[in-house]
Amino acid sequence: MNTINPEKLHHSKWTAAKPSHKEKHFLVTALERDEEESVVAVVLEAIYTHRERTLPWQDLKDDDTWLMGWR
Repeated sequence: MNTINPEKLHHSKWTAAKPSHKEKHFLVTALERDEEESVVAVVLEAIYTHRERTLPWQDLKDDDTWLMGWR
């Protein structure tokens, strides 16, 4: 399991462990926050297709789905 500080996720790089639609490398382009300014979700942009997806930042902890950095 990846250990992550949600405050430092902006502009971080991620690799999908099981790529689909030629989307393997991603960049965190935005952080979504709640009323208390806590990070609740991240916006990941695929480098190849530029499609965006939003997911809870805790999903990045799963080593079976996401790997830190580009590999």
